[in-house]
Amino acid sequence: MLQTFKLTIEYDGTRFYGWQRQADRPTIQEELEQVLSRILNQPVALDGSGRTDAGVHAWGQVASFCADTDMDPRVLQKGVNSLMKLPIVLTECIRVSDDFHARYSAVSKEYHYHILNTEDPCAVGRDYVWHIYSPLDIAVMNQCCALLCGTHDFKSFENTGAPRRSTVRTVFAAQVENQPGNRLVCRICADGFLKNMVRNIVGTLVDAGRYKITVKDFESILSAKNRSLAGATAPARGLFLKQVNYA
Repeated sequence: MLQTFKLTIEYDGTRFYGWQRQADRPTIQEELEQVLSRILNQPVALDGSGRTDAGVHAWGQVASFCADTDMDPRVLQKGVNSLMKLPIVLTECIRVSDDFHARYSAVSKEYHYHILNTEDPCAVGRDYVWHIYSPLDIAVMNQCCALLCGTHDFKSFENTGAPRRSTVRTVFAAQVENQPGNRLVCRICADGFLKNMVRNIVGTLVDAGRYKITVKDFESILSAKNRSLAGATAPARGLFLKQVNYA
């Protein structure tokens, strides 16, 4: 019986070259497809909700696939997690309607970017944060975040290499939170993201937090549609795909 499955996936992206399958490099998609094909005894092709770059992590990546099987989703989930020897875990596996597609059915995604804002770096967990030793002005960064909300052309925050028909996106929420131990979390939720958009935004927010640019400068960068005016791309290790939302 042909069935459609929805997977929610957590992974540590440190050793991988992103989500999407590549010919000669390890990726999350390839590893999962190999294990699923082995369990179901048939080729499995995953449709992901979107790409994550090399070194980027996820708590809530979503993928879907169709397979000719009557296997219980929970049994399939446990089988994948028992056979997977890499830092990839299925946190949910459910049957969904045949018209569900992990990418095209999504209405929004939320990314979190983690910054350690202390004088000294950390030893444990350093692969999951961007260490910035100079103090950051969170209030200024949040003034910039407010400018991101709404529908805008985000071309200033798009890296080359993945052309789109449109660089217009709608940001539903953007905020920088200060957590215990001077660990900052930049949260951005939008209907879609351009290549390196979150990391480029974070790099520019950090410039504002360091007083290298003003809030007015940030507003001008957003409206300029010119990548060369924005800040440097923040390191991949601090970025997590928190969740993908569906109607």
